[in-house]
Amino acid sequence: MLDSVKNVFKVQDLRRRIFYVLVMLVVIRIGSQLPVPGVDSEFIRNWFESQSGDAFTFFDAFTGGSFTQMSILALNITPYITSSIIMQLMTIAIPKLEEMQKDGESGRKKITTITRFVTVGLALFESIAMAVGFGRQGLIPDMNFLKALAVVVCLTTGSAFLMWIGERITVKGIGNGISIVLTINIVSRIPSDMVLLYDNFVKGKIIAKQILASVIIAAIILLVVVFVLILNGAERRIPVQYSKKMQGRKMVGGQSSHIPLKVNTGGVIPIIFSSSIMSFPVLIASFMGKGNGSGIGSEILRCLTSSNWCDPARPVYTLGLLLYIALTVFFAYFYTSITFNPLEVADNIKKQGGFIPGIRPGKATSDYLTKILNYIIFIGATGLVIVAVIPFFFNGVFHANVSFGGTSIIIVVGVILETLKQIESRMMVRNYKGFLNQ
Repeated sequence: MLDSVKNVFKVQDLRRRIFYVLVMLVVIRIGSQLPVPGVDSEFIRNWFESQSGDAFTFFDAFTGGSFTQMSILALNITPYITSSIIMQLMTIAIPKLEEMQKDGESGRKKITTITRFVTVGLALFESIAMAVGFGRQGLIPDMNFLKALAVVVCLTTGSAFLMWIGERITVKGIGNGISIVLTINIVSRIPSDMVLLYDNFVKGKIIAKQILASVIIAAIILLVVVFVLILNGAERRIPVQYSKKMQGRKMVGGQSSHIPLKVNTGGVIPIIFSSSIMSFPVLIASFMGKGNGSGIGSEILRCLTSSNWCDPARPVYTLGLLLYIALTVFFAYFYTSITFNPLEVADNIKKQGGFIPGIRPGKATSDYLTKILNYIIFIGATGLVIVAVIPFFFNGVFHANVSFGGTSIIIVVGVILETLKQIESRMMVRNYKGFLNQ
């Protein structure tokens, strides 16, 4: 591994690209500390601490803490993530967008352009909602139109700027620009989470208990990371045999290949979908200043709040966790169904003269792929649920209250692995050994 690191910096192009990424990450962290002009940052910090819900905790983890500081990057990259998901879903629903996606590089560029406009539109909508909703409550002292406009412009511009940085990292850096921006935001919250764990479970204890608590915390984190690595790398390979055919005077074909079906086909998307749906009612209630009452509505909102799950003192609220699990499994199947079409894959195999050994081409192949896919999706969804529920369990039972949860671990591990693959592919061109084959 050490030799691979040395080889990376021996290549001038890779050195330049990695340095560019590091500079951009420094710019992001500086921007996360610059407050929006004319706002009371202390207000949003106090308001955030007074909330019992996790809607903004989830959001703040993705923004790297810039939301609670109400910096110019408070919205961060979340509008782009939302617009990308929307465009991915619309590509399935709107035939025109589906044609663009299949139209090669030019079509993808058009979809990227539309995604940018949707991102700016979402950022504008969210910034207006925050300026009006929070501004009236004290975020903007002596609020007037010009002050609100300045806040909206800063927040919208900050989100668009981060989107531009992500795209620049993809082009001039080592790829996965948006993912790297999201990852650095999540990683930036780890030190504060570790300090919180130390204060809750280690500080003030006798030495034996300190050592035991530290070992248990490290073991749990290590086990979750290893489990995520296994979950991300696991795949079911469906063998495909291609028959021989004559082309001119030569016999071609006859190769064996396989269809790699990832166990975690939806990645982290099912968790993001289910978390967003669960958080949305709590978010709206928070904006309206409701949710802390004693009615049935307030009780339902508490069930939807993950900070109340797995609490032995209030077990009834854990019913919300069951809904969360059901939504995660549902979206795992739903997202896979719109991104992988067994019938289309079966037709492509048939057109290329291929077949799955023991399975007839055509509909039988499609049915076989659907059966296998449903089986591995359930395994992947179960793995996602386990990773997501572990932080909820420890937050509820032991009141760990950390923002670095299962979703964050899946994203960070996935992006790191993909980034290493990008670096490795560039190194392989120059006959160097990569990271992943050490």
